[in-house]
Amino acid sequence: MVMLDILFIALYISLFLHVIMIGVAVWRVWRGENVIDRLIGADLVSTLFLAVLVLISLIFRESIYIDVALGLAALGFISVVALAKYVADEQMF
Repeated sequence: MVMLDILFIALYISLFLHVIMIGVAVWRVWRGENVIDRLIGADLVSTLFLAVLVLISLIFRESIYIDVALGLAALGFISVVALAKYVADEQMF
């Protein structure tokens, strides 16, 4: 039982640290020096949010959060690639 308590403490500490890192990344998106910094910050926010969903899935022992994380990962990748193409070419297609 002690090992399970240590695992949950580690998961909650990790969740807390990831939420703090999301706040820092959102600040970078909001106050970025140029568009590239903001784009990288947006990608980091989506990655950290996926990590938070996985941690929540481990804490609550629900697999639905993993499914949501996989869907958001696919959407996040496509959106970052589309935004990078738009920044590079000034046109979407």
